[in-house]
Formats: sequence, C-alpha cells, structure tokens
Amino acid sequence: MKYPLSFLLLFLLFGVSEAQTTPIRTPKNKVSSSIIEPATTTRQIPFNLTKPEMVGMDENRLQRADSLILREIEASRLAGAVLFVARDGKTVRYQAYGMADKTAKIPMQEDTIFRIASMSKAVTTVAIMILNEEGKLDLGDPLHKFIPAFKDMKVAYPNPDKNASQKFITKPANRPITLLQLLTHTSGLGYGWGVGTEAWQTAGITGWFFANRNENIGEVVEKMALLPLEAQPGESWVYGYSTDVLGRVVEVASGMPLDQFFEKKIFNPLGMKDSGFWLPSHKAGRLAPVYGLFDDGLRVVEDNTNTQYLNGPKKCLSGGAGLLSTAHDYGRFISMLLNNGSLDGAQILAPKSVEMMRTNQVGELYSNIGWGRKQGFGLGFWVNEQVGSGNRIGTAHAYGWGSAYYPIYAVDPKEKLIYVFLTQLMPSGNQKIADHIGTMIYQAVLTLY
Repeated sequence: MKYPLSFLLLFLLFGVSEAQTTPIRTPKNKVSSSIIEPATTTRQIPFNLTKPEMVGMDENRLQRADSLILREIEASRLAGAVLFVARDGKTVRYQAYGMADKTAKIPMQEDTIFRIASMSKAVTTVAIMILNEEGKLDLGDPLHKFIPAFKDMKVAYPNPDKNASQKFITKPANRPITLLQLLTHTSGLGYGWGVGTEAWQTAGITGWFFANRNENIGEVVEKMALLPLEAQPGESWVYGYSTDVLGRVVEVASGMPLDQFFEKKIFNPLGMKDSGFWLPSHKAGRLAPVYGLFDDGLRVVEDNTNTQYLNGPKKCLSGGAGLLSTAHDYGRFISMLLNNGSLDGAQILAPKSVEMMRTNQVGELYSNIGWGRKQGFGLGFWVNEQVGSGNRIGTAHAYGWGSAYYPIYAVDPKEKLIYVFLTQLMPSGNQKIADHIGTMIYQAVLTLY
C-alpha cells in the first residue's frame, strides 16, 4: 500500500579564523532581473564565510546551486529561498535568494523565518532520546505506559462485504505499539487517509496541520487512540502521526509542556533563538509567506493575515509538523547531530544515541513503500545505506528529511557535510528543485574525506 507524503553557520558557531574566510559573495549567474538576484540584507550576518576550496569544495561548482535556485525564481516557480552549506565545521554558503514577499517587494533575508513542518520530527526524536538517556523512558516501552488509551488498539481492514455502508472492519492489533515503532513510523499510525479514513474524518483528525486546532496535543492524541490503525504495529512503514504522539510522550515523561522542553533542553543550549511553535508578534515581519505553484502560476496561499502561527489559537503543539525555524537555527541543530550530539560545549545527546538515530532500523520496510528510493529509515529521517540510495549522488550513511512546505536538509557524517534549503511552497506543483539541490552541492565536493 502506498501512503501519501504530507508531504549559519557561523563565526559564533565554529570560530573560523579571518585568514580562512571571505565576505559573502554574489553568485555569478546570467540572470538579469534585480528582483531575483541573491537578496541583500542590512542585518548583521552572524559569521564569516569560508572559501569552499579550504574544505575541499569548488566555488565555481557550488555556484551551480545558486544558478539552479535563481533559474527557478526567474521562471516564477519559486519566490525565494535560503541555502546554508557547511563542511568540516566551516560555512561555505549562507545565502538568501529572491523575495520573501513578491507583492510587497520584501527580499528574502538570511534570517527569514520559515514553517518547517516535518523537519520538526527530528527535533522531537532528539527530545525522546534525551529522555531515554535520562532514564525517564526506554525505547522498547509500550506506548500505553505513558498514554493508557493506546493499550488495546484496532487495525482497519477493507470490508469484505462490498455492499456494506462502512468500508472497513477492524481486528485487534497483534502487539502493543512501542516507542521505537513510533520513532521509526512503524506504529501503524497514518495521517487518517488509510482504509479506516471514514472514522478519522468523522473524528476530525486527518492531515498533518495542527496549528488551527483549539485543543492541546494531549486531547488530540487521546482521540487518536480510539481510531483504527492503518497497519499492524511493527509490520509496515506508515507515515503519519507517530511523532505527534511522541511529542505527547515527551510531555508525560518529562512533566513539561513540549514547547518548554524544547526550549530548555534543545533550543536554548544550541542558541536557536528563532525556533518555536508560534510566532511572536515582534517577529511577524520575518515570516515568509507561503506560495503555491498552480497551473496558472505562483501565488500566495498564506501570509500574516491568515497564518495560524500568528493569529491562531496557539494551543496544539505538533511535534510532528509544528515548528518554525531559520537556516541559522536548523543549521545549528543538524551541526549538533553531525558532531555526535554536541555543539559549542553543549552536549545534547551522547554519540551512541546519534549513532542509533542515523542507522537503518526498519530493514526494507521504508524502501518497499513505493517511492522508488532504496533507502533505510532511522529515527526521524531517511538513511542512505549505500552510494546512490535515493537515486542520486551522495554518501552511504548520510541522512535527512524534508517538509510539506518544500524545505529539505541532509547530514553526511563521512564527508562532514550538512546543508539546509529553506523555502515556502505548498502545493509545490511540478517543482523538482528539492530533488536536485543535493546533487548541486555534492558535485562541488572535489576532495573526499
């Protein structure tokens, strides 16, 4: 069965010396419109850039990534974007392109704030691993230890009676859901679009977007426990609410609301000052509007007049898809993962926890779902098991994920390489830049580690 996909850094961060750095440069390209040139900013850039050649990369080749982004902007298939690339602890690209708001003629800035949707999952995964290290939970624990309503789950199957009004029947789950199954999306929890979708629709729980819900995550999760799973726990890879449920587990196990846990244990130690579930009013001007790519072109579908992140009830903390962040902040987060759990003296996780996260935990369940990608799945993201996994150049054991709003990130431990590409595009139509940006970065790597 196929399941739908809901589908920097810094002088402060890495302390590069002046002799190794160069000011931000404008990428060479043949694009003539000033509106789509890399954005300029009067805000202070928090670090200097290192010449790519200092870390085994080639500037001229890296400019192919700039040109790719600029071409899409010129073709009105993308409004703007921010790209962050670092290797061996040195930042080689931290660049804004195009416009955050085309109508208001507001350029994209390096510190523009983005909705990152499913890139939130890695943050919640780290939170669970922190609690595991603190002895407050075990990854093999049954979910019902923390949320008793999940003790006796049912699984939806097609109704053999084709004339029946209800399209599905239920059977008891063969085993309890475990925290590890939630981390690997093998719990059987989908986004309410599977065989039992009638029940999920009736309950008002489908899709990944929770920012508009006038109830807390605990209330939503309790309702989920009454609804049928899409698959038997542990037997299929199903993308869905697993990480949202884990967010509630974090609250129960820690005794703290999820946003406070993130602030205390992850965001504050890493200096992620612009990351969170809701947008403070004084930062409203930095939030990029969401554009959609339709048959008739690019147009705004969400801005500050209608965004729930600024104007909504601000109640439901979605650990699966609810965070806002910046290239700087998310770059620091994945730099911590690349550095085996630590950054600038802040030890967020032990190296062994990160090692488990970036190791395939599901065998062939992820590669068999029909997306045409021969990859594994760790704890919160895809994992390349060999060179060529994901049908593109890369490295074995690299890992990453993306977002419904079209950002992506990747971490490559062997090549000591990380990148974050942020934009706001939903629906993305036939846009394919997310499939190509990684290739444009890897082809600029000329010295292998």
